[in-house]
Amino acid sequence: MTIQTLNRRSLLRNGAAATAALTVSPSVFGERAVPSYLNKQAALYQTDPRAAALEYFKAADFGLFIHYGLYSLLGRGEWVQLKDKIHVAEYAKLADRFTAEKFDADFITDMALDAGMTYVNLTTRHHDSFCLFDSKYTDFKSTNSPAKRDLVGELAEQCRKKNMGFYLYYSHGRDWRHPHAPNNGDWGGNARPKYDAQEPFYKYGEEQDLQIYVEFMKNQITELLTNYGPVGGIWLDGEGTPKSRKNRLHEFKLQELYDHIRSLQPQALVSYKHGLTGTEDFKAPERKFEGTSDVPLEFCDTLQPWKWGYDKSLDGKHKTADQVMEMLGKARGMDGNLLLNVGPLPDGSIHPEDLKTLAEVGKRLRNA
Repeated sequence: MTIQTLNRRSLLRNGAAATAALTVSPSVFGERAVPSYLNKQAALYQTDPRAAALEYFKAADFGLFIHYGLYSLLGRGEWVQLKDKIHVAEYAKLADRFTAEKFDADFITDMALDAGMTYVNLTTRHHDSFCLFDSKYTDFKSTNSPAKRDLVGELAEQCRKKNMGFYLYYSHGRDWRHPHAPNNGDWGGNARPKYDAQEPFYKYGEEQDLQIYVEFMKNQITELLTNYGPVGGIWLDGEGTPKSRKNRLHEFKLQELYDHIRSLQPQALVSYKHGLTGTEDFKAPERKFEGTSDVPLEFCDTLQPWKWGYDKSLDGKHKTADQVMEMLGKARGMDGNLLLNVGPLPDGSIHPEDLKTLAEVGKRLRNA
């Protein structure tokens, strides 16, 4: 860490302390405490929290996406369980090796700020169902691994200190572990791995009840919205599965979930990739978007050539600063944000190629 970085970090912390005075002294703006990332929208937040959050989001411009989990340990991308047909019990053994020893939320948020980013989005639970937070609804979580850490909580704290928006990715339509999650018989969209032998962990036929899974997800999202302070939004993934049977989309009770999210945190925005109900606050297409949108756009892309979770075979092929600037220009040209992904190494550290690229991007943005 350079002296410049340390000095900047000191300034950030001093600024956060000043911000804290606002967030714990709501009388400055009325009765509602203002989330630190919405300081510039404080007045609007008092009358319309959602409008304030949308105003922030439309101006956010550039964010950091983080795909990290058990799949990172294998170094073959975030879909490795499905593609390699790894059975649930075998895949679960990876949790015994999950240490996250070099996952540093303070460093990551400093890195993002240096790159010109204003917000962070973390995969709280990907399709493999492993949680990076302390949930009482599962034992399959980082706090129950050798890491014994709540990575969502650590990032939430740093984002709050540094006035950054904090968004929470959650795999909703697709789960490769939960016994009652959508199955391949009733649903498509890579609902589950196509195992050669029946997976004993899953429920089948009349024993399977999708509503048990729907309730499980609602309970976990409730935890994310009540245990980690104000969040910018809930970013849902796995749209291919519910989209595969549109006549059964109602079984996921999406509008009920959206209303629940907004009741818990009125400023929390909701996204479900390209949108499933039409009542989402923004769309988050991967890499490209065609047509027009009546809600804000957020283009998500990754510093690896295409995969989101770390893939060792792509070392030496990560995107350059020129490519990132081009992506950022395209997103701005469509009045959208760029959510740029890093796939941390197995130990949680940021890939050296990505560190170099993001440092250069930040330098260019500051000099623009």
